[in-house]
Amino acid sequence: MTYRSSLMAKAATVRFPGASVLDKLSIDIPDDKLTVIIGRNGSGKSTLLRSLSRLQKLNAGQIVLDGKPLKNLKNRMIARRLAVLPQGLSAPDGITVRELVSRGRTPHQTAFRQWSQSDDMAITDALAKTGLSDDAERTVSTLSGGQQQRVWIAMILAQDTKLLLLDEPTTFLDLRHQIEVLNLIRDLVSTHSRTVVAVLHDINLAARFADHIIALDGGQIHSAGKPDDVITAQSMAAVFDLDVEVIEDPVHNKPHIIPR
Repeated sequence: MTYRSSLMAKAATVRFPGASVLDKLSIDIPDDKLTVIIGRNGSGKSTLLRSLSRLQKLNAGQIVLDGKPLKNLKNRMIARRLAVLPQGLSAPDGITVRELVSRGRTPHQTAFRQWSQSDDMAITDALAKTGLSDDAERTVSTLSGGQQQRVWIAMILAQDTKLLLLDEPTTFLDLRHQIEVLNLIRDLVSTHSRTVVAVLHDINLAARFADHIIALDGGQIHSAGKPDDVITAQSMAAVFDLDVEVIEDPVHNKPHIIPR
């Protein structure tokens, strides 16, 4: 199946001292889908995500957004089209949910356009989509881990971009909150027509929630496509050096791996 793609990498190469992290990697990110990047530690997952947002400079190749090289676009223009949620964020002490979410509106403020009703509406909408309307005046530090992660997602939703890039959005969450966050992301794609790229470690959750999976191995793409095409015993052996049985999840009808 051919997808329309507004974001793509063309021969993207990133080198760190003594190592090539991305090696001439080319990929199209399908629009209006949830794409999940998987791979072992050090395979280039976070580097790819950071490269797609220009947080990581390429040594060669290019990232293309809406048909234009990302390196040629101004930061504010990128921020109005693409939002990034990195790992390891921490909220300032004493900040409320609404105050943190409101920071997502920063790319829309200029010397000629200050705070307006449209900013308030964007924040209200982001809080509603993430189920945080009743918690808007609470201090972020008083929330559970799953709720705090929803606050960060609400912040990038308030940024009002079509593309969302999420680096390990379920890290350090228990299983219940992982499912909660992934259900929210799934709804953003299915109901609100967002394009989301996320790095996940849990292969079975990736298979359950993703429309499209990219499996990285040594800075290159081992395989990419629908979960059924990527989550196979052969690819798990090649990408993770893991001997698995792949069965069909009887509840969600998606591939499910069982290590031998």
